Amino acid sequence: MKDIKFKNYICWGITALSVIALSIAFAFFLSRLEEIKKTVQLIVEILMPVIYGAVLAYLLLPVYNKSRDFAARWLPRFVKKKKTVRSLSRALGTLVSLTFIFVFVIGVFSMIIPQIYTSIMGLQDSLGENINEFSIGLQKMFEDNPAVERAVIPMYKQLTSRLEVWLTSDLVPNMSTLIGSLSSGLLSVVLVFKNILIGIIVMVYILNIKEVFSAQGKKIIYSILPLKTANHVIEEVRFVHRVFGGFITGKLLDSLLIGLLCFVVLNTMNMPYALLISVIIALTNVIPFFGPFIGAVPSAFLILLVSPLKCLYFLIFILLLQQFDGNILGPKILGQSTGLPSFWVLFSILFFGGLFGFVGMIVAVPAFAVIYSLITRLVNRSLQKKELSLNTSDYMNLERIDEDKKTFKR
Repeated sequence: MKDIKFKNYICWGITALSVIALSIAFAFFLSRLEEIKKTVQLIVEILMPVIYGAVLAYLLLPVYNKSRDFAARWLPRFVKKKKTVRSLSRALGTLVSLTFIFVFVIGVFSMIIPQIYTSIMGLQDSLGENINEFSIGLQKMFEDNPAVERAVIPMYKQLTSRLEVWLTSDLVPNMSTLIGSLSSGLLSVVLVFKNILIGIIVMVYILNIKEVFSAQGKKIIYSILPLKTANHVIEEVRFVHRVFGGFITGKLLDSLLIGLLCFVVLNTMNMPYALLISVIIALTNVIPFFGPFIGAVPSAFLILLVSPLKCLYFLIFILLLQQFDGNILGPKILGQSTGLPSFWVLFSILFFGGLFGFVGMIVAVPAFAVIYSLITRLVNRSLQKKELSLNTSDYMNLERIDEDKKTFKR
């Protein structure tokens, strides 16, 4: 009996000391919040090449795996040694991944930079004529209401004159210098900037030894946690990878198809700046829900300066494109990779976007899908222990649950 009491006292003492230690640590954390924040930022800055490499490796994982597996099936016809086949397969997967990166970067910038230059120069040439046509259209629109015309037309003329002065005096004369410096800057980033270069090297290492990292991670988890808990943790990690991998790769494919479709339709409609606008729509479409509308704003403004009627047609097309992507193409490609209701999709984008900006908006849906799934399973497990219903519909208009019979009272 004394031994039991002594053990209880020891447990209570350890618990009290743990609470006091945690309280002191938390108070120290709050008092040194700025220093800790700077330390974390310094660590992140030092590890930025590794972060770049890890992100690139994760994005290119499907490309690497597909090319490596293809080589592993094809090479045994010519090479007999399994070790040589494995080495050559990894080398081919690495080569295809690196080629994919460079082709994508060079292709995108070779399309965007000349198109931006051509669009701005064409905009300057046609700006005066477009402004006059739009001004005449406004006057005809408000000819039956002189008071509105007297209020709107001077404001419009003042705005357009400022825009014209900015284009002719500031932007266009410096375009050659701007494009040249931008091109040389991009080239220097690819060739010199150490974070990107080291990140690509890190990516190659991660892609080729990812199985070793996975095995080491499992080894650590099983060494620290009880067997049942470790199995749950590994299953959760697989679920996170399945959600993130499925969503990100699917969204990239979806955005590529939307960009191609946009380019074909805009060319068919004889819209100006079709290539530039299609690239903008494809890039912003990576952001769920808000992406097409974010890309539509600058695109619509460019078209408005050329033709207000075409701008209206373009806005209608973007609305239809967003509906097609959200209701037909997106579900076909993404399937049930997240399983989030529409409200929580909107909530997650606003929340993570507010915290982490553009990157937060991209990863918001899969990140919140993991959190949502975890909370759902915890709630269901707790309800099962209490022998209560798991169906949400059973809790509609619920007033109380009988404590003895566990019946639902409405």
